[in-house]
Amino acid sequence: MITVLLAEDQGMMRGALAMLLDLEDDIEVVATVATGGEVVPTALRVRPDVALLDIEMPGMSGLDAAAELRDRLPGCRVLILTTFGRPGYLRRAMEAGAAGFLVKDGPVEQLAVAIRRVLAGEKVIDPGLAAAALSAGANPLTGRERDVLAAAADGATIADIALRLHLSESTVRNYLSAAIGKTGTRNRVEAARNARHNGWL
Repeated sequence: MITVLLAEDQGMMRGALAMLLDLEDDIEVVATVATGGEVVPTALRVRPDVALLDIEMPGMSGLDAAAELRDRLPGCRVLILTTFGRPGYLRRAMEAGAAGFLVKDGPVEQLAVAIRRVLAGEKVIDPGLAAAALSAGANPLTGRERDVLAAAADGATIADIALRLHLSESTVRNYLSAAIGKTGTRNRVEAARNARHNGWL
């Protein structure tokens, strides 16, 4: 029996996925969680074969949870299942040690097959997304540029961002300017939108 931990913040989706996977003869959902912060503690407790993670969850993203799982429970295979088929997300998921990446609009049979395949040691990636990721290229933003751009995305002022990230205002301006240049946009709002669309934030 393949044991699965399911992390999904939307209650109806979480319940439906768990029910559909439990219909498979060889798959058992042994735990479900609604936040990213619950993933690792729950996985350490139930020791699933596969962790099925959404990306955008409260507390911690599925990508961060995947990286932590790789370090703390290396025997657990991670499969990212997301609404957001963004090339940058795929690249970050692979860097975090994920064994698979699927978008949610695929058939449930495909998900069950993917769970079996990642457990067998294969990589399973949505083919359309793989092609898009190759053509999109690598994330041009540094870690600090991403932090500053993410902080700017909600309309925060330079002073707010500087305070939040413990940086000087001139340093924040430099990072924002670099991010705007690298994304080929006109201002920080456009830069943040562009970076989010590409899955770089």
